[in-house]
Formats: sequence, structure tokens, C-alpha cells
Amino acid sequence: MADSRACFGNGSPITKIAQDHLFTILLLLPIDSVVAFAMTCKRFRVLATSDALWESICRRDWGPSSVDALKSSNHYQNQMPWMRLYKQVSQLDSVSCYKLSDTDAKMEFPDPRASHSLNFVSDCLVLFGGGYEGGRHLDDTWVTYIGNDCQRKLKWQKLNSGIPSGRFGHSCIVIDEFLVVFGGIDDHGNRMNDTWIGQLSCHETLGITLSWKLLDVGSIVPPHRGAHAACCIGTRKMAIHGGIGLNGFRLGDMWVLELSENSCFGTWHEVVTDPFPPARAGHTLTCISESQTILFGGRGSGYDVLNDIWVFYGDEDHHKWVQILYELQNIPGGVSLPRVGHSATHILGGGVLIYGGEDSSRHRKDDFWVLDLSAVPSIGVQPVTVNSKRILAKMWKRLRAKGYKPKSRSFHRACIDHSGCHLYVFGGMVDGVLQPAEPSGLRFDGELFLVELLRQL
Repeated sequence: MADSRACFGNGSPITKIAQDHLFTILLLLPIDSVVAFAMTCKRFRVLATSDALWESICRRDWGPSSVDALKSSNHYQNQMPWMRLYKQVSQLDSVSCYKLSDTDAKMEFPDPRASHSLNFVSDCLVLFGGGYEGGRHLDDTWVTYIGNDCQRKLKWQKLNSGIPSGRFGHSCIVIDEFLVVFGGIDDHGNRMNDTWIGQLSCHETLGITLSWKLLDVGSIVPPHRGAHAACCIGTRKMAIHGGIGLNGFRLGDMWVLELSENSCFGTWHEVVTDPFPPARAGHTLTCISESQTILFGGRGSGYDVLNDIWVFYGDEDHHKWVQILYELQNIPGGVSLPRVGHSATHILGGGVLIYGGEDSSRHRKDDFWVLDLSAVPSIGVQPVTVNSKRILAKMWKRLRAKGYKPKSRSFHRACIDHSGCHLYVFGGMVDGVLQPAEPSGLRFDGELFLVELLRQL
């Protein structure tokens, strides 16, 4: 390795560049180039491995909100080694699971359920609705405070019932600290297409409250449905896709809701493209950037369980779907990927963490996968075919799970905190102990557990 006297030669122009200018240049380079630059000589190694540079790289690649959340977290705030943290995220190969318990055994817990909603908003977990035994819906709302750190002991508080009306298979997403609920199914199998907006408030005397109102969306609304997929795109929009419509037909349409600046009303419009994903239900829609949203899995019109990947590109002027074609047998363990009723969450580093679900034989799963499309070249071309086993191994990575072992489950719900590295999972359908009088071994679960992506630093 060359020393500082031989760094590009004594007369090299690069040695005359001011350090702050070099800092700016390094931030424009890909990671491999930054690492290679650090290896040129001792003088440049100090700058290229500095904590200040790597914090800026983390902000560039992960976004400022995730970095700020990590810095404020008691879990990681002690002398954050940003270069090491970046390496952990980019080489993620395992997660750690922890069962979360209540602070007081005498306190109430939410009833077991599936096809509910679970969201992280205003430093709280908010649980609403869901289905229960006998095809009954639940109309209760529960909240527990998390704060700026992952908590191992939580205290649930029941807020209200009846508003919105009880349902399961609905969608609920977070837009600018507001909860937005659309659709769902009631006890009688009726599909809904109403849109609600809720806001969480914390009071010194009243504690945590949640106020809901039916959102004014005008006369143009999506058809009635449940078991659809939804996510927030951009800063003011909600996208929904597919689901089970009237008479049990699976849908393949996509709609976008745009909230007004004051969040008092919204406007729905249908997004029509060619090509587009086939109809399905029980799939996921996950936004990974301002312009990219990933659709994965679900159960199709022929009741086949799917493993196809579609990427939706959307901006103000142009929309399109791009399919990613690949062969399951070229992925280690990939034959287990087709699933419905799973969760898919955008995590720190840009990947999508897929957990659980069930296959075509209704066998429930307990596996964790990361889908990372950054490994796929020329993704804007339609369609994209990935044949390289090397690229597929980077695109699909199965993670090892350490610590607490939760039951295999489907139609659970998961959400992540602001840091992007603490995933909370609640409920779902799990395999129960088969009793002679029972037609099946299926039961509903009421467990809350934490999935931690990063090791203690």
C-alpha cells in the first residue's frame, strides 16, 4: 500500500484539492469507489473512512428521516459507527425476534385476529379491526406508545369502537401522520368502498385519543372490495390495487387517492396502463421510492398462489408497470416463495422484507426474505428477465431468524418504525392443536413480536 508521499505522485492535482471539496466529490461516488479511494494512501484513508463522511452517505442512500431516527434512538445513539452500520445493512443476513409483553398482566390485550391493520404513527402502534372466529369482524381500535426506541414491554390502550364500522380485509396507511382507511368486508360478506381519515393526539389529561371522520372524496370512488393491497406513494397519495370485489370476483384495477393540502378532502382516480398485473387478492404493494412501488404475490383468479413481481413507475405525467421475470429454481430455497397473506415492508437500506403468508395448500410460513431490486440492471425495460443466478441471489435473500421463534402465520400485519430497522408484527392465522370436534386446526393469534434488523453496536 502506498504511503501519503506516494499518493498519486507528489505533483498530482488531486493532492491539491481542499478536504471539503474532496468530501463533496466522495459523496457523488458509488460505495465501491469510495472504498477503493480509501485504499490509495493513508492521507485519503482518514477522510474516506471518517464518521462524518459515512453519516452523509447513510443520509444519501437511506434518507434523512431514517438516519435522524437512528441518532435519536437510545438503542444506537452511543457513538454511532456509521461505516460499520452501513456494512451491516448492506450485508444483512439475519434478523432477531423478540416476544413483546405488557407492563401489567392485569391490563387488557387486543383479541386475536387476522386481516386487521397495524400502523406506526406519531410514535405509536395503532391496531384496528380484523376478522375473528366464525367470520365475525372486530370494530375496536387499540394503541400502544413506542416512543423513539424499540420497547420490549408495551401497554395497550383501547380507544374506541364503532367508527369506522367493523371490518376486515381493509387497508390502512399513514400519510403525513394521518391514518387513511379504505374498504374492507363486514360480517355479512359485504364489500365496502368508504374512505376514512384519522388523527392521533396525545393529551396530558386524556392520554392518547384518535379521532376519525369520513373523508369527502366526491362521486368518483373505487369499486367495493376487500383483501386488496395498498401503500402510501409520495407524500400525499394512497394507492390501492386488486382485492375481492362484489360476488367474490378478484380485481386487477389500480386507484390512487390524493389528499388535499389540509387533508379535509381527497380525490380518487383510476390508473390505467398496458401492460398491468393480473387480478389477485391477498398480495402486497410496497413503495420503495417517490417513483417506484413493488407488487408481489397474492392469490389469482384461478385461486393459484403467485410469486410474480411487478414494479409500478409513477410520476405526474407518466405511469407504467414493469414485470420482473425469474425462475424459482434458480434461487436458493426459491420454491417456497409463492405466497398469499404475507407482509411486505420497506426497510432500512431500500429492500423489502417479506414475512410469512401461506402457499396454495394453505401451509403457513415463518420465513423472512429480502427482495432487493437494486441488483437488477436495466429495470426500466419491459419486461425484465433475470436469468443470472448471481443476480437472483442478490435480488432474493433468505434471512436467518434468531431468538424468539414465532408461529408460522398468514394474514397477519406488520409495520416498521421511523428508523426502518424495528418491525412490529401482530396477529394472523396460525396452526392450532387439532381437536376431535374441530373441522380444522386453524386459529387466530393475538401475539405481538418485534423483528430487529440490526445487531447491537
